[in-house]
Amino acid sequence: MRLKGSHWQTYKEVPADAEVISHQLMQRAGLIYKSGTGLYSYLHMGLRSVQKFEKIVREEMDKVGAVELLMPLVIPAELWQESGRWEQMGKGMLKLKDRHERDLCVGPTHEEVITDIFRKTVNSYKQLPLTLYQINTKFRDEIRPRFGVMRAREFIMKDAYSFHVDKPSMDEIYQKLYECYQRIFKRAGLEFIVVDADAGDMASSENQTHEFQVVADSGEDAVISCPSCGYAANIEKAQSLSPFQVSRPSFKKQKIQKVSTPNCPTIDSVCELLEQPKELSLKSLIYSAQFEDGREESVLVMLLGCDNLNELKLRNELGAMKVY
Repeated sequence: MRLKGSHWQTYKEVPADAEVISHQLMQRAGLIYKSGTGLYSYLHMGLRSVQKFEKIVREEMDKVGAVELLMPLVIPAELWQESGRWEQMGKGMLKLKDRHERDLCVGPTHEEVITDIFRKTVNSYKQLPLTLYQINTKFRDEIRPRFGVMRAREFIMKDAYSFHVDKPSMDEIYQKLYECYQRIFKRAGLEFIVVDADAGDMASSENQTHEFQVVADSGEDAVISCPSCGYAANIEKAQSLSPFQVSRPSFKKQKIQKVSTPNCPTIDSVCELLEQPKELSLKSLIYSAQFEDGREESVLVMLLGCDNLNELKLRNELGAMKVY
């Protein structure tokens, strides 16, 4: 490639707001330009890199018979209201009105749109299975955008959706896409692991779900893995053994008695006062749970003193929309 006449500027200075090395290098190398908080332009060399990766994605998706389309960035509110997610998405969805005062949003994801397309364009089970995908811009109004394009408000995403006549067909396509994503990551030269993950709002927690995680010190997700057995999971999904299952502690049976614990607001301070290990204690947490039918209930959660509560796991266990 000839650089003469090209638009490419590099910089010696480290950007003041760049926290991670990838963000620093991308800006110093002239790959991206920050237009606003969480908003980046891909400059010429950065765009060429993105296009090369998109080429790999398209080639591998085409191999498994996926069909590419392009959905609108701005989506009518009616589709989101029909699915019940117009309010559920909260402040992460950027909402607006057009000149006719009709409600719209800038698409944070496209399940509603693809489902509307499918129900109006596919007329027979003989057209199934069908996998549709796009490479398109998304916008999610992050509370705290950071790490450059890793946690930006506007970003490019490949999303795929498959439709089937039965679960065996779905499982077959799932496995093909699983292998497809492995090839994409390998061709990109990335070190990655595949972990069990939470299904999210648009899927059943009964179905197996995976995340392809790139290993990096600057990552945001915590992943638990076992090199001996191969088990790996996002911390939101991971199953673990309690201290009692690992090694059963011995303790003397004592008579139940009331004990005053002044100035002990935490389980740590209580255990210190009583001179007892945290794994032999219980702590209680009070939560409110909101359900799809509008109910709101108070929930008492009892944990070992050494445990931490994962709110996503609690929400899934209760079948609630939200816990707080």
